[in-house]
Amino acid sequence: MFRLINLYILIFFFAACATVPSREEPPLQVVSTVNIKKYLGRWYEIARYPNWFQTDCYAVTADYELAEDGSSIKVTNRCKDRQLNGEMREAVGMAHIADSNTSAKLRVTFFWPFYGNYWIVSLGDDYEYAVVSEPKRQYLWVLSRKPTMDKLKYRKIVESLAKRNFDIGLLKVTPQF
Repeated sequence: MFRLINLYILIFFFAACATVPSREEPPLQVVSTVNIKKYLGRWYEIARYPNWFQTDCYAVTADYELAEDGSSIKVTNRCKDRQLNGEMREAVGMAHIADSNTSAKLRVTFFWPFYGNYWIVSLGDDYEYAVVSEPKRQYLWVLSRKPTMDKLKYRKIVESLAKRNFDIGLLKVTPQF
């Protein structure tokens, strides 16, 4: 099991750090400000762009908590493997704020020295949902504080992403139950 987790972490970082040519798009904008203390806690993955490091992942969650040093954030990603009642997979990493003006751009590592961008591009007024991507729009996650999201709210988020040059046809809903 330990080898599987290490392999999963290694794969995630190579994928997150890989550069793939993309079409010319306007620069990705992040939210104007993030209160990190309000952002901490559990998030449920509502939808994502398919990616090979999350293949066969169901019931995906991400937990964020201040690390012991107080200056970084401990990230714990979990999912059920291959089916909703499958074995739990877990990856633990650390995030650092990369933009102190907004706190909306983070750098995350699950396997040092490799880091990936974690940009908060949309955020609910009450931190009830968040949308996370990276500068080239190759990865995308829609997160919620609850395992389900109101269909109208989800549709509005998706429409907003389409206007921001995300390929919404790639977005796949994540089974939570």
